[in-house]
Amino acid sequence: MAETEKRDSTGVIGKHGGYQGLLSFESAEYVYDATVAFCRRFVSHGSRTVDQMVQAARSGKQNIAKASQATATSKKTELRLTRVARSSLQELLEDYQDFLRHNGKDLWDKADPRAKEIRKLANLPGRSYETYRGLVESDTAETAANTIVCLIHQAGYLLDRQIRRLEKDFLESGGFSEKLYRARRQKRDSAQNGR
Repeated sequence: MAETEKRDSTGVIGKHGGYQGLLSFESAEYVYDATVAFCRRFVSHGSRTVDQMVQAARSGKQNIAKASQATATSKKTELRLTRVARSSLQELLEDYQDFLRHNGKDLWDKADPRAKEIRKLANLPGRSYETYRGLVESDTAETAANTIVCLIHQAGYLLDRQIRRLEKDFLESGGFSEKLYRARRQKRDSAQNGR
């Protein structure tokens, strides 16, 4: 259990927190850090696009953290916030694709050898933002943007899996209200049987 993960003693409030251990959070954090670096280097500082891109990247990361905390009392909120994170990263992906198109740069196909090399980096032990720094802070906007596009796709894939699991868990176990009802009923039944 991660240090920040918490559980109450009654079992009604489920474990929550621990988002730093989620691969989706880790990947979204790389996207955020990379976007900040990219915007500093390649997007005009007076442009509204800078704020929009950085905020979309931040929203992807922060909503994963908020969802992880919300799971304690609302699986529905956890699912909604995880979907918001996914949507924010999709918005950011569109911004990078627009940047490449508007600047006459190529968007690398997933079969492109350069994209394949970037995807392989995800399997390196001890992977961190440093793993991608040379590509993200490259001299060419095309390499930097395409690297971040690959990172967004990876984060999106992880979030899609996470959303499917959250939906399945919710359907099978319910949320906080159901747990609270079951706990109250067990306590009431136990008190009645103890008489």
